[in-house]
Amino acid sequence: MMMSSSDPFAALLRMQQELEGRLASGWVGDSTAAAGTFPPINIFRQDHDLVAIIELPGLDKESIDIQAKEDTIRIRGRKDVSYGEGVSLHRRERTSGSFDRTIAVPIRIDADRIKAEYRDGILALFIPRAESDKPRTIQINA
Repeated sequence: MMMSSSDPFAALLRMQQELEGRLASGWVGDSTAAAGTFPPINIFRQDHDLVAIIELPGLDKESIDIQAKEDTIRIRGRKDVSYGEGVSLHRRERTSGSFDRTIAVPIRIDADRIKAEYRDGILALFIPRAESDKPRTIQINA
């Protein structure tokens, strides 16, 4: 069914879909293991290990908590936005509040050897693969 942009029901449907998408994002909810959109994360493989790049602008490193276990990484924290006293807010687009995001990775990780660097609002996690999870070469006996 094709709806024109002037159709008020189409506008209401789009608004409902946007609200449902926002609720499902994990940012508004209270779930700890979600596929939320904040903070945005890129994870890539480098040799046997993984590297995660997480955008956390406006946060102090003390407000970020990172946990790792088996094949999951959990990042949580709080982003506060203050405007000072006696101000009248004209427009509010910067989000604030608590976030909690758990990401499953496709390898077993060595949680004791993870390294974290935080600079200019970018958190980099260097996630080593557990030795027990690395592929082994099998020798064939004659």
